[in-house]
This record gives sequence, structure tokens and C-alpha cells, in this order.
Amino acid sequence: MKKDIQIPKVSDVFVAVVQEQHPEYKTEDWNAYIINNKDVDLETVLIVSKGYSEEKVTPVMRHTITLLPARSYAKIEFMQNEVLKLNNEFKVTFFEGNQMLDKTYLFRKNTINTKALQSIPLMQLKGVLVK
Repeated sequence: MKKDIQIPKVSDVFVAVVQEQHPEYKTEDWNAYIINNKDVDLETVLIVSKGYSEEKVTPVMRHTITLLPARSYAKIEFMQNEVLKLNNEFKVTFFEGNQMLDKTYLFRKNTINTKALQSIPLMQLKGVLVK
């Protein structure tokens, strides 16, 4: 029965968009990261991202991280300024032990900006975080 299916909640895994200076071009770039704030490793992390609005849709991007160690983070993708005006969705699926978990993280349009910066766990950087 449907009522008997237990869907576990994802906790301590976040997606953040951080503004960083590009070392070569000296530009301020926005980069998306996945953060594992758990005490266990995450295996086979699959990330599907896209940007969308009523008028526009970006191509779907797919990323795989074989192993994301406990208390660590990994870069997902560079985000162009034009994409920040759209809703940006990151669907994250991973294995924790032998259990598969998944969660969708949504950055609403125009919420990724310098006024929304906050401290990001583990990174010692400022960015926009979705829990």
C-alpha cells in the first residue's frame, strides 16, 4: 500500500551558489556547489540541473560525483549571469549507505544576488544557500 512506503527525508545536504573570483580572468563568477554536511560519505551523487521561466528553458545539465566525502563539498557548475534571472532547479539523487535518497533544490528567479549572500557551511565563503 502507498501508506506503507517510507520516504526518508534528506538532511545536511545543501546546494549553494557562491560568487568567486576567477583566478585567470579576474571576474566575479557564480558557481553552484553541493555540500555534504553529514558525518558519512555520499556515493554516486547524480545532479540534474536546469533553468526555467514562463518564456525560457535552458538545456538540462547532468553531473555525476562518484564519492562526496563526509563534511565536504564539490563544484557542480558555473552559472552565467543570464541564468540567474531564471528559476534554477537542482535535482540531487545519492546513496547514503545502501539507501537511495533524493531531493530537489530550487533557487527562485533573481534570488541569486549579492544582497542575498550568507555564510556557507564548510566553505568559509559567502553565497546563496538552499537547504
